[in-house]
Amino acid sequence: IAEDSEEFLSKYRLTEILEKYGKFLPIEIEFDEKIINNPTPIWVKAPSELKDEDYLAFYKELHPMGEDPLFWIHLNVDYPFNLTGVLYFPKLKNDFSARKEKIQLYSRQVFITDEVKDVVPDFLTLLHGVIDSPDIPLNVSRSYLQADGNVKKISGYITRKVADKLSEIFRNDREGFEKKFDDIGLFVKYGIISDEKFGEKAKEFCLVKNTQGKHFTFEEYTAQVKENQTDKNDTVVWLYASDLQKQDAYIQSATKRGYDVLVFDSVIDPHFINGIEYKIEKTNIKRVDADTLDKLIEKEIKLESVLSKDDEEKAKNLFEQTLGGAPKLTISVEPMPTDELPVVITIPEFIRRMNDMAATSGQKSMFGDMPQMLNVAINANHPVTQKILNADENEQKQLVRHAYNLALLSQGMLTGSELTAFVQQAVSRL
Repeated sequence: IAEDSEEFLSKYRLTEILEKYGKFLPIEIEFDEKIINNPTPIWVKAPSELKDEDYLAFYKELHPMGEDPLFWIHLNVDYPFNLTGVLYFPKLKNDFSARKEKIQLYSRQVFITDEVKDVVPDFLTLLHGVIDSPDIPLNVSRSYLQADGNVKKISGYITRKVADKLSEIFRNDREGFEKKFDDIGLFVKYGIISDEKFGEKAKEFCLVKNTQGKHFTFEEYTAQVKENQTDKNDTVVWLYASDLQKQDAYIQSATKRGYDVLVFDSVIDPHFINGIEYKIEKTNIKRVDADTLDKLIEKEIKLESVLSKDDEEKAKNLFEQTLGGAPKLTISVEPMPTDELPVVITIPEFIRRMNDMAATSGQKSMFGDMPQMLNVAINANHPVTQKILNADENEQKQLVRHAYNLALLSQGMLTGSELTAFVQQAVSRL
């Protein structure tokens, strides 16, 4: 035997090859005095012959260390193409990149590849399992595969079957579907933004969850908040939080106004929000800390300021002069309820959303390394604002800096030496 082929004299290497390519060959393979393959895997059997235990046992055969799947789909069609297989829905965590390429492609029970991204839509590669088809051309280019008529039909068929399965579970067991949605939501959302046909069907069963843990379909949620969260342009505004701890002050302010807040905290959500916003008629989706509430949901009737125009201008100038060294601040004076903070800091929605999308894609933001752009809104109706206006010059600067730092702290933006200095200053006043 040639020197470069000596590995094939190894029993371990031969076993490895036979198990990989012949694990499900339709004839028994005996090696080292034992049968090493399963000639009748479940995908060649009729679904009526199988129980849940059979599907779970086969999943363990494919993924011995894997957690049990949530549910599965048995594929079995012989016209206009031949396709069999079983696809499993695993529990998906936020880091889904490592969970791709878990579908194995077979042709007449002979293993071909576990890279099926050219055969099925990308979002379906998050599923696990097996597909077997003699109608998928082998050893051809990616462009040929994508243009092949049978491949297109197979891809469309699998997408439709997956959507139908999810729709069926949603209709027949809404409560169970809601419990599973935290584990499959990433898959559904990825499908909506990456596959138009799946997205059309998924709008019926994709769920959003609010801070109270209640689930809604898109249509249900719009109906739920329409009365209170419709702005002066007759657009329904969905408010959301991406971090319940860091954005708690903003969530509480919104709920005090009777507004509802959704939770979008998965790795896919920055892209998902962009993807669905234009698909839902007359709806805007805004993070709860992207602006003051009166600007997030602009109404015809607005709160009135207790300050005169001169005092508002004076307050604005005081903050601009005191915080002059801070980068990229846009300072304004706005009438807000007295139970809001004296100063509210927000990041413009567009810039924050672009940065979030870049971060989740592992790319650099289109804004590069520019300093963070912040909107600083002074609450015209808060007693502290009046106190600042009435104070002497030295105290004014201290109060302005203190109010600004409190606003930064509420956003989780006060860190490092600035946080240390703020704490030391607070201690000195005790």
